[in-house]
Amino acid sequence: QAQLAESGGGLVQAGGSLSLSCSVSGRAFSRYTMGWFRQAPGKEREFVAAISWSGGRTDYADSVKGRFTISRDNVKATVYLQMNSLKSDDTAVYHCAAAGLPFRSPPLAYSDFTSWGPGTQVTVSS
Repeated sequence: QAQLAESGGGLVQAGGSLSLSCSVSGRAFSRYTMGWFRQAPGKEREFVAAISWSGGRTDYADSVKGRFTISRDNVKATVYLQMNSLKSDDTAVYHCAAAGLPFRSPPLAYSDFTSWGPGTQVTVSS
């Protein structure tokens, strides 16, 4: 099973940008569908974005479309989430996750992702 570790969270003003990274150790990173999820206080964990193993297909939650971009580097075994035009509603702990299943749209279910990082806090001040 893969081990995941996020970085890049922090405090930013509304309208600003942050870039998150998730490094993955373990075998066969290039065969994982990768995803980003987030969980705000008192709310359930929600899907943010996903990317196919090749990077050629992506999917986003409606709430982040046009503002967030997911990408991956299979050589570095890292997945990224570029977040622009941040809003206070984006405040949450962001987790990356790996699924040993093919990418699909609508996206894979939360339960399909079997490896999770501990998360990184993103706080957007208004």
